Amino acid sequence: MIIVISTTFFGCWKYSFTGASIPVATKTFQVNYFQNYAPLIEPGLERDFTLALQDLILNQTRLDLVKSGGDLTYEGEIVEYRISPTTATADNTAAQNRLTISVNIRFFDKNDEDAEMEKRFSFFYDYAGNAQLVGSQKDTAINEIFERITQDIFNATLAKW
Repeated sequence: MIIVISTTFFGCWKYSFTGASIPVATKTFQVNYFQNYAPLIEPGLERDFTLALQDLILNQTRLDLVKSGGDLTYEGEIVEYRISPTTATADNTAAQNRLTISVNIRFFDKNDEDAEMEKRFSFFYDYAGNAQLVGSQKDTAINEIFERITQDIFNATLAKW
């Protein structure tokens, strides 16, 4: 009896090792291009973020990426790209700096309007105050921030954490 009830109840959902619980009826998703409205503009940041979010969902779900008409839709904008000192030395110079990136996201689910949300996600990367945020260090910082933000978005929208 318990097996029949469990099969009936859980048969309507698709579970994965990533923690996502996606209804079987949900087959596609789209990630609209994220505009960059941060006061400090980093060229290409919006493209890189859009691709990072697409890649994460593709790699962690069975969903197909579409350009329009997706069962799930992600859209929003980059609202912050800021470098600020976090600690100072005795001679009032920055001992450590922090890059902060924030993204405002809107999530729509055609099959479940209650799941829809709008939320701001943010993360940071700290680096030495005497270092310049260029080249591979900048790439590492942005990649780490995007990895955390996209995973947080995934958890909030598909894993319901």
